Amino acid sequence: MQGMAATTTIAYSSFSSTISRFFIRNQTTKNTITSNSNTSCSNNIIPFKTRVNRTPKIISESQSSFFSTKQDSTACKSAIASTLDSLFVVCTSMALSLSLIVADVDPALAFVVSTPRKLQTDELATVRLFQENTPSVVYITNLATKQDAFTLDVLEVPQGSGSGFIWDTEGHIVTNYHVIRGASDLRVTLADQSTYEAKVVGYDQDKDVAVLRIDVPKDKLRPVPIGVSADLLVGQKFGLDHTLTTGVISGLRREISSAATGRPIQDVIQTDAAINPGNSGGPLLDSSGNLIGINTAIYSPSGASSGVGFSIPVDTVGGIVDQLVKYGKVTRPILGIKFAPDQSVEQLGVSGVLVLDAPPEGPAGKAGLLSTKRDAYGRLILGDIITSVNGKKVTNGSDLYRILDTCKVGDKVTVEVLRGDHQEKIPVILEPKPDES
Repeated sequence: MQGMAATTTIAYSSFSSTISRFFIRNQTTKNTITSNSNTSCSNNIIPFKTRVNRTPKIISESQSSFFSTKQDSTACKSAIASTLDSLFVVCTSMALSLSLIVADVDPALAFVVSTPRKLQTDELATVRLFQENTPSVVYITNLATKQDAFTLDVLEVPQGSGSGFIWDTEGHIVTNYHVIRGASDLRVTLADQSTYEAKVVGYDQDKDVAVLRIDVPKDKLRPVPIGVSADLLVGQKFGLDHTLTTGVISGLRREISSAATGRPIQDVIQTDAAINPGNSGGPLLDSSGNLIGINTAIYSPSGASSGVGFSIPVDTVGGIVDQLVKYGKVTRPILGIKFAPDQSVEQLGVSGVLVLDAPPEGPAGKAGLLSTKRDAYGRLILGDIITSVNGKKVTNGSDLYRILDTCKVGDKVTVEVLRGDHQEKIPVILEPKPDES
């Protein structure tokens, strides 16, 4: 009904202009006839005078009668045309009134002509970015199976939602792992409001990335353009889809912890935008509309959807997605140890990673790293303290994870440890996680 009203308003404005033109022309015609002719449709004789070389000349009676008759004919035609114009105005007014009644539009709005909105250059660029990239963004609903306590019926109820974006024309959707965690079923809604069931291709809990797949015609899939995050600058503008939020990059190479495993995520992009709960998993775009990150977390002291936002850079996401699409999992190397919190090691007055447990079947246990234990009297005997890996200094757990992220399964690394009061170098062959072997 709103669309009809808008269309009708434009038509009414056109009618109004037409009526005004005819009314003015009609009045002008009448005034001209009254002032120039001053006659009616009759056979009255009107004296006709002319000047030739400033000498007055009297026209004969027959000539005067001829000119008078011709002028009377012209006046009659003008009067008829004026009558037809008036009739047209009346008919148009009646049609306008009838249209107002049928369309149920406020009569005052029928004659309002709204001027087109003028936007600034930066506003036009933002609007264009939103319009061009909205088809690449999807809405994800996380459904969980629950049993009704009274009827014992099994029901699927929404337990969360988030965003995602189309990665390729094969139907792969990229989002955060915490968006789909614990789901018994997933629904993906495209920009045209069509909804499809989604299957989980794979996920990486450590980096909070997941890949889904939907079975949909390729002509409905519009992958987001992939950009580069390595050359980003602080102060660079960006935008968030699906609900548009703009801002600037306020920091680079930040570090946050995975919500699932607590493992640190390095090189995170910090933004000044408010990331709402539904923005998780959505794309972070540069001013050209290219993907530079995936929205994952927010630091908000007040608990509201405001504060500092964090996004995983696209350079990190790209490598993870490629592995998930090809193999359904991410093969990441581990040392196979459990280590003490950084605060505990600091209280000991040493720098490094204290090994709490090194199972004998793990890579570190096989290499001979010692775990922390108690003696027969209950006294605590510290295990090895890792101080470097491949010559790179290790001061805390984040440093160790950062070094391991640059390695591959099967790599042989040299682990330098503080054992008692002396240093030792121990070679270790990295292995995948037990559930990934």
